Amino acid sequence: MSIANYSTSIDPAKTAGEIMGMLSAHGASNVNVTYEQGVQSGLSFTVPTEFGERAFELPVRAAGVLRAMQRDRAIPRSKCTPQQASRVAWRVARDWLRAQLALIDAGLAGLDEVMMPYMLADGGRTAWELYAGSQGQIEGGTQ
Repeated sequence: MSIANYSTSIDPAKTAGEIMGMLSAHGASNVNVTYEQGVQSGLSFTVPTEFGERAFELPVRAAGVLRAMQRDRAIPRSKCTPQQASRVAWRVARDWLRAQLALIDAGLAGLDEVMMPYMLADGGRTAWELYAGSQGQIEGGTQ
């Protein structure tokens, strides 16, 4: 099965706008597009939580999508470009967020809960980066 949305023609800016609207409709504020070397690379936003306002940074890693597309022989080589990978990455991120928001709407989780890996800590690192940097040193539980 090929990567989702590999044939999309929707501009990343349009998708980023859709994502920003979805986040703001679910209580996020200060929603902004982040850039790396002039290219859209993700979104940053804040969310009120029971512990106060928290900042989050959601990456959209087009380089990883491009590698996945290049490995998939079912995807035409003409689609395996950085520009197409960016379009695909943004659509995949949008689809993922829509699924997370469905959990929230159903009362199964809160926005801060599903976005926790992307929560920014002091120093600008995400919770995921802190966890990975400590080599996953959260004690494993047992059932």
